[in-house]
Amino acid sequence: MRSERIGFALTGSFCTFEPVLAAMKRLSLEYETVVPILSFTAASTDSRFGSARSFRERIEAICGRPAVDTIAGAEPIGPRRLLDLLILAPCTGNTLAKLAAGVADTPVTLACKAHLRNARPVLVAVSTNDGLAANAAAIGRLLARRHFYFVPFGQDDPEKKPTSLVADMNAIPEAADAALRGEQLQPVLLRG
Repeated sequence: MRSERIGFALTGSFCTFEPVLAAMKRLSLEYETVVPILSFTAASTDSRFGSARSFRERIEAICGRPAVDTIAGAEPIGPRRLLDLLILAPCTGNTLAKLAAGVADTPVTLACKAHLRNARPVLVAVSTNDGLAANAAAIGRLLARRHFYFVPFGQDDPEKKPTSLVADMNAIPEAADAALRGEQLQPVLLRG
C-alpha cells in the first residue's frame, strides 16, 4: 500500500459515476488513505442513475470512511495538510468555472482551495456538456495554472453533443500517479 493520502472529490455529473467509482475502488486498493468529498449536489441529488443515499453508502464503503460534505469539513484539509493529491472526478463545468474564478463556496471548491495553499497537486477529470463552449475558458485557465493536472479528455459524442467533453475515467489512477510526480499524463487531448 502506498502512503500518499488521496482526496477524491465528486461533483454532479451523475452519468459518469459508475466509471468514477471503479477508479475510486482501484485507488482504494493501492493507497492507504482515500478521503471521499462530495459537492452539495452529489451529496443530495437523486437522479436516474441512482439515489444520493445509495451512492454515498457505496463510496463510504469503498473508502472506509465518511464523506466530507460540508464547507466546515473541507476547511481543515489545508491547515492540517491532510492530502498529498486531490482528485476532482467528475468535475462539472460549474465547478471548473468556480475554480477558474477563485470561488470556494462548496465542499469541493473549498477542499481545492485549502489543498492548494500547500502547493500540492489537483487532478481534474472533466465532465461537461459545455467544454467547447461556455466552459472552454475555465478549462484553459486551469490548464495554464500551476499544480493543476488533467485526466486525458476528449469529445464524448461529437455528432449529438459537439461541445461536450469527458475525461477517460479509466485513466484516473495513471493520471494520479503522474500528478504525484508533478507530471501531466500525455496526451491530454484524446482522439476519437
